[in-house]
Amino acid sequence: MVAREENITKAAQLLHITQPTLSRQLMLLEEELGTRLFWRGRHSVSLTDDGMLLKRRAQEIVGLVDKTEQEFTQQAKELSGEIMIGCGETCNMALLADLMTSFREQHPLVQYNIYSATAEDVKERLESGLLDVGLLMEPVEFDRYDFVRMPYRERWGVLTRHDSPLADKEVIKPTDLLNLPLIISRREQVQHELAAWFGPTYEHLQIAATFNLFVNAAIMVKHHVGTALCLDLGTTLYDSLRFIPLAPRLETGAVLVWKKNLVASRVVSAFVNHISA
Repeated sequence: MVAREENITKAAQLLHITQPTLSRQLMLLEEELGTRLFWRGRHSVSLTDDGMLLKRRAQEIVGLVDKTEQEFTQQAKELSGEIMIGCGETCNMALLADLMTSFREQHPLVQYNIYSATAEDVKERLESGLLDVGLLMEPVEFDRYDFVRMPYRERWGVLTRHDSPLADKEVIKPTDLLNLPLIISRREQVQHELAAWFGPTYEHLQIAATFNLFVNAAIMVKHHVGTALCLDLGTTLYDSLRFIPLAPRLETGAVLVWKKNLVASRVVSAFVNHISA
């Protein structure tokens, strides 16, 4: 509440306690954790870096508590509850949506909660129990996960403006991208795959920016930051852009994963069985 209001007096009023009581609780919390959580100004307070970390963890803890309560209050006879799914930007989301639809046709009381993020963020939330299933682009280390491989493989290419010197090409070769500002994924494993495709040319590339979300990359391309190396996710929202595939061809698969030896709720176990069938 203090973080939201940025004012201890307002937060105390909303919490129905006195301002000195709340200030004392904050100081005791800082003493317990051995760190400063707030920067205190004359008229407002703001979170320190440690305070922002604690706020994030607290939100995750509260979310996990709510999720656990829902799992224990599911109706005994008819399957119901919430399934938390994390996913990156991939055309395989359409296939996952079909599985979600067919499962919900059998169990109409089921509700999905979709969390869109990078693969690293999705995996972190899978590990902490905040997500039940993740849709990840490869490469993925499978030692901690059971998985189902998605059938659609997605093709890499460049996203460029129609007025770019690349726009008239049918395919893009490594040497075509020399001396051009490029926008690439910041995911380290993806960079290794691109380096293998480029070969010796990779050391001479001009990296103007990195990204973790396709929409942001497309906006940067549109505003002349550079040409993006990305998957073909469609550019219908950006009339001034064109996707051109790489040659030699470079493709990436996607997998649905969940933690091995998962002790899951009834609804999540049923969904995992459904997507594994």
